[in-house]
Amino acid sequence: MPETVISLKQVNIYQGQSLILKDVNFEINKGEFVYLVGKTGTGKSSLLKTLYGELKLTEGQASVVGFDLRLMDWKKVPYLRRNLGVVFQDFQLLTDRNVHENLKFVLKATGWKDERLIEEKINDVLDKVGLKSKGFKMPFEMSGGEQQRVDIARALLNSPKLILADEPTGNLDPETSDEIMQLLIQIAKDYGTTVVMATHDFIVINRYPSRMLKTEGGKVVDSASMMMA
Repeated sequence: MPETVISLKQVNIYQGQSLILKDVNFEINKGEFVYLVGKTGTGKSSLLKTLYGELKLTEGQASVVGFDLRLMDWKKVPYLRRNLGVVFQDFQLLTDRNVHENLKFVLKATGWKDERLIEEKINDVLDKVGLKSKGFKMPFEMSGGEQQRVDIARALLNSPKLILADEPTGNLDPETSDEIMQLLIQIAKDYGTTVVMATHDFIVINRYPSRMLKTEGGKVVDSASMMMA
């Protein structure tokens, strides 16, 4: 049996008092690559925020990397986030320190203490994203594609079972988008990391077809269940 990394059953998602998504049901397994698509305002961001614990879940059953989202509170959210990596569209790198120090900051913040292990881990993730020799560079010295690779390296630091990528190709030119897509797909395949990628970019989706979750009309439509129907 494949390992389930995300499971949502009869989930309702709210922003404040407003019901955004109703009766959401899907499962995503280890090593799957899944797109999350939908027009702005249809609940795509709310769904992502629910998955990484920013929006509290009050109705339905949901687990992400073994954590019950109904039981999430501000104390438990950091533990959830240590088991998943989040990749942002705007990189969110610390601009006052180099790549190596950016990654070291995250490891220290998540409880790593052994300097030798920290160095090994940083070298390992930079190698995985093809930036082994770029640790000394400052973010402003790097291209958008390189900064996005650093963001992915940062997401890989705690060997997550799940990466949530929010429009990771949104600010990149087509050639660089291709490189980032190939990297994310390779991470899913080689390391068994589940990747859920929110995107508006149908050029990317058509070039790298995969299972798709679509937010529309207050629902989440799963291409996998449509294929089975």
